[in-house]
Amino acid sequence: MNSFRYFRHHMPYLPSGPCAGKLLVVEGTDGTGRSTQMAMLKAWLEEQGYGVIETGWTRSKLVGQAITDAKMGHSLNRLTYGLMYAVDLADRMEYQIIPALKSGFIVLADRYIYTAIARGIVRGADPEWLRDLYGFAVEPDLVCYLQLSVKELIPRVLATGKMNYWESGMDMNYGDDLYDSFVAYQGALIEQFDEMAASYANFVTLDAREGAGCDAEAPAAGGGGVPRNGRGRAGCGGGGLTARRRWGCAVCAVNAAGGGSQKARTRRACGFALPGRGFR
Repeated sequence: MNSFRYFRHHMPYLPSGPCAGKLLVVEGTDGTGRSTQMAMLKAWLEEQGYGVIETGWTRSKLVGQAITDAKMGHSLNRLTYGLMYAVDLADRMEYQIIPALKSGFIVLADRYIYTAIARGIVRGADPEWLRDLYGFAVEPDLVCYLQLSVKELIPRVLATGKMNYWESGMDMNYGDDLYDSFVAYQGALIEQFDEMAASYANFVTLDAREGAGCDAEAPAAGGGGVPRNGRGRAGCGGGGLTARRRWGCAVCAVNAAGGGSQKARTRRACGFALPGRGFR
């Protein structure tokens, strides 16, 4: 059983003892398919017998609604923006994430500190200040980063009507109109995510392009190996997880990391393994 590890520093009121569960994060900009990957991963983990709890930004009972209200007024500056999201995470960590991890659950996080840090850097905040601000966060066991270029992202966002004020960086005057600002802001965000994926050992990259996924609805029997890939998509298949391999879905990446036949190789690559299934 591993112990709790933190991104930068351990706050006195947070635990440092044994951690029975695992923290899995799905990262990426809006429109990359995070919700789909989260749903697939949750369903697969539950089929394997794990208890799963989901969390995400602005779900704090303390400040979640306050963040939503503040964003409606388009009045947040970059420091207040970062501080409010830090409070949101601190509240969820104390009352949701850490209790679940101590109890042996797998916590699935729809975005985490990496989104907050990337947004802050793009908005001009000091990178070291941001990393220190979120330094109290529990370090994830695995981060599945959905990688997609701005060119491929634009049609998806236009189709869903999600090109809004904040996701376009309009508060930073990135462009003359919503579209130009979106392209510039999202491009800068993706650059930050790509840098993180290259820097952090617990990141695995997922190919979020249309048709790049795999048929992950039927995991291999017994949880070993990877889910059957009925369509032969690039990025998924047999074998273990390597530090910079590009996968087609989160299920395949997590399964290879936690229960595949190349477990020892996986642990050398990113230090991740699924916990024992004694709590099924």
